[in-house]
Amino acid sequence: MFTPILLAAVARTVEWNPTFGLIMIVCNILAIAIGKSTIQNPHTGPAAPASGLVGGLSLGALVGSLCFGHILGTGTILGLSYIGAI
Repeated sequence: MFTPILLAAVARTVEWNPTFGLIMIVCNILAIAIGKSTIQNPHTGPAAPASGLVGGLSLGALVGSLCFGHILGTGTILGLSYIGAI
């Protein structure tokens, strides 16, 4: 009885393609750059593996930046797919 109502509330999703992966990578690189320039103490705490590749960020700063990057990427992918650009 409630199935049509529940199905109507589900958002339209797009099938994954390599463009989504590229958008997510770009957003994560952008987030690392933003994190490196805005975090007050980016070197405090244990070093991240391959910290030379991520600008010497600590593990906590890197994880925080990548979380922010995934939020940016998700919003970008959902927004672009909503307007039909991808």
